Amino acid sequence: MPIVLLRIDERLIHGQVVVGWGAMLHPDRIVIVDDEIAASEWEQELYALGLPDEIRAEFHTIEESRALVPGWQADRLRTVVLTRTVDAMSRLAEGGVLRGTEVNVGGLHHSAGRRRVLPYVFLSDAERAALQHLADSGVDVSARDVPGARRVDLAHLLGPVGE
Repeated sequence: MPIVLLRIDERLIHGQVVVGWGAMLHPDRIVIVDDEIAASEWEQELYALGLPDEIRAEFHTIEESRALVPGWQADRLRTVVLTRTVDAMSRLAEGGVLRGTEVNVGGLHHSAGRRRVLPYVFLSDAERAALQHLADSGVDVSARDVPGARRVDLAHLLGPVGE
């Protein structure tokens, strides 16, 4: 089964992903693509604790993941792929690896240099540029925090900044 969700979410594995998206998508595997977490066994254990027994967790670097994406797309396991930054997802997409897929922006919270776009999405200028780069590489980019929420397209994400 192909990848059922590609999501950018700073919190990675948490209730919205496991309960909200998990109930709709029924994943067999959640893959965290993050260079730092891929090198940290204790962080991997911590994230895996948030998953029910029937969902397995994998942790890979961005470089490893770029090579693994075709296998995940062809595998029988329903796979959710998570990055905690726009940059990581953009780097994962290099070389057209994610062409023809959809990336969900699910949770990027307030921090220095970011401006509010949606209640759950705050973006810096560099992140806006990286999202546009993703779209230019053939990826459909949209935002939605939970499955039942309204889909917000890239034009809105890149448009005028909210309050």
